[in-house]
Amino acid sequence: MIGKLKGTLDEIDEDHCVVDVHGVGYVAFCSARTLASLPAPGEAVVLFIETVVREDMIRLFGFSSALERDWFRLLSTHVPGVGAKVAMSVLSTLSPSDLANAIALRDIAMVSRAPGVGKKVAERIVTELKNKAPAYAGAASGTIGLKQELGEGVAPAPVADAVSALVNLGYARDIAANAVAAALKAAGEDADSARLIRFGLKELAR
Repeated sequence: MIGKLKGTLDEIDEDHCVVDVHGVGYVAFCSARTLASLPAPGEAVVLFIETVVREDMIRLFGFSSALERDWFRLLSTHVPGVGAKVAMSVLSTLSPSDLANAIALRDIAMVSRAPGVGKKVAERIVTELKNKAPAYAGAASGTIGLKQELGEGVAPAPVADAVSALVNLGYARDIAANAVAAALKAAGEDADSARLIRFGLKELAR
């Protein structure tokens, strides 16, 4: 099994790239986000690889980070009805941190933005992976606990009210939750909703 490719980027196509490793060209299917992050052909490149073996094929899926590869594994092996194609669509639309946030907040609309992912599939992804999101949150790990509380409806009332108020002002739920998380640190855990809203707006104005 191939776990990583380190070589020279030979070419980039619509859904894959070719990496030359000591004269052997490996075709790696990649998410749109990974393809966009690649250097120009002829330059050095490293891809984290998931090797998928089936009766009729062996296919390599390439990712710019080990975290993105881990999310591909979670999506394609832990969620019924989600295979490699849907997993790649999700990862083309959402970064690992964005996906972890969406699952924690139970933001089905966010997950269903991915092409080919309807509401039912998005609900399944959120439900099946809700307990795994914290371990794969990446840059979102600092606020994932608060977002899970919000998603499950068990967050303290001042926190939930502050997030709701910011959402009503037009901010995305994830952005509002990040602002309130920062406000909690600045205003203190016992701050009321008005204080959290005020500090949250200051955070958003930066």
